[in-house]
Amino acid sequence: MIALSLAEIAEVVGGQTHDIPDPSVQVTGPVVRDSREAGPGSLFVAFAGERVDGHDFAASVVEAGAVAVLGTRPVGVPAIVVDDVQTALGALARHVVRRLGATLVALTGSAGKTSTKDLIAQVLRRKAPTVFTPGSLNNEIGLPLTALSATEETRFLVLEMGARGIGHISYLAGLTPPKVGLVLNVGSAHIGEFGGREQIAQAKGELVESLPEDGTAVLNADDPYVRAMASRTKAKVIFFGESGEADVRAENVRLTDTGQPSFRLHTPSGASDVTMRLYGEHHVSNALAAAAVAHELGMSADEIAVALSEAGSLSRWRMEVTERPDGVTVVNDAYNANPESMKAALRALAAMGKGRRTWAVLGKMAELGDEALAEHDAVGRLAVRLNVSKLVAVGGREAAWLQLGAYNEGSWGEESVHVSDAQAAVDLLRSELRPGDVVLVKASRSVGLESVAQALVESGAEGEVSAR
Repeated sequence: MIALSLAEIAEVVGGQTHDIPDPSVQVTGPVVRDSREAGPGSLFVAFAGERVDGHDFAASVVEAGAVAVLGTRPVGVPAIVVDDVQTALGALARHVVRRLGATLVALTGSAGKTSTKDLIAQVLRRKAPTVFTPGSLNNEIGLPLTALSATEETRFLVLEMGARGIGHISYLAGLTPPKVGLVLNVGSAHIGEFGGREQIAQAKGELVESLPEDGTAVLNADDPYVRAMASRTKAKVIFFGESGEADVRAENVRLTDTGQPSFRLHTPSGASDVTMRLYGEHHVSNALAAAAVAHELGMSADEIAVALSEAGSLSRWRMEVTERPDGVTVVNDAYNANPESMKAALRALAAMGKGRRTWAVLGKMAELGDEALAEHDAVGRLAVRLNVSKLVAVGGREAAWLQLGAYNEGSWGEESVHVSDAQAAVDLLRSELRPGDVVLVKASRSVGLESVAQALVESGAEGEVSAR
């Protein structure tokens, strides 16, 4: 964080200082909410959760070097006491962002946010120092913590914004007002909470409504809900996509033999060829979104193409590919799932597994409401249409729907299997995997299927695989 004295911070957040001998002492390190991350010069934010109360760690964080605690009560060590820690954290982030000379880029969408954010960051940091959201910390706590990690040297601040209801993105954009706002898509993620795609579009479009007149809205020309958001902003609008009306578009899209996308990138400033290190055709749209942002911030087509071609995955469990010594390929995409990302992952599996035996180990997609049965059925059917060799549906009711969709589409019988839990899936795969097989593991985060992928990777290291 930029250096601020405890007195300044107390004024910004409307707090009272307690047990602070010298209010002029500065916070020069990071702002953290995990006591294990506290270090010299840091500020510890004490949240009181259902299981753990951060105030209980006050003494230990100060002993580790933290300058003070931001909390809701005195704790016997230097502290700034406020009525609400989350509100105070947001106020501090807003203050720091206003002090920075950085260009703030915000993005949202139903699918692909984190992968696209990682691409944008890897492209922009070739131009200037860039700070970006780690993982998918895109809510009312994660976003201000990311903003507060920026320093005087930061020139680009890339923030992912998530929403679970109307008004969420407006709130986040109020904390960290963006100059460039990117909307990727409107899909089915959280549709059970929102009530429909129209409501999701309303919520995602709050981002472009927050932009200043001299800002830029970057919109997906291939998504009608997103394209329509152009009427909701006074900012400049630039479109990306494979549509002919897109300002930044891809031509000659194909997948390499290993399932990595290759295409000709066209921007208003020129064209250049891209071959990505990431897996799956869905990353083309993500790459175009990143390219559109980079173009608006002054990068040439050649610079963008090189950066996209060299970019990797920065966030765990998102199409994370491991080649085992025995030739089995494990694709860990188990961080989260929705209908759009599930279908994209299956298509990537089909492309990667040409001439090989493929396994789709799939679990529940959460928060789909009344659409849950139809969407799980559709994913099971798609697995058949893509000629995935084996479907392993893991879990309860939703997994049964996955298997039923596959069975009804192609009468797979023994080619689709319903197992009760992750351990049962691991046991099945350990007994039946053959050298050269490709295994995709994907489900919503709450299912915890990353344990299946991790067990398979560890099995490969230990030489555990069937010789059949």
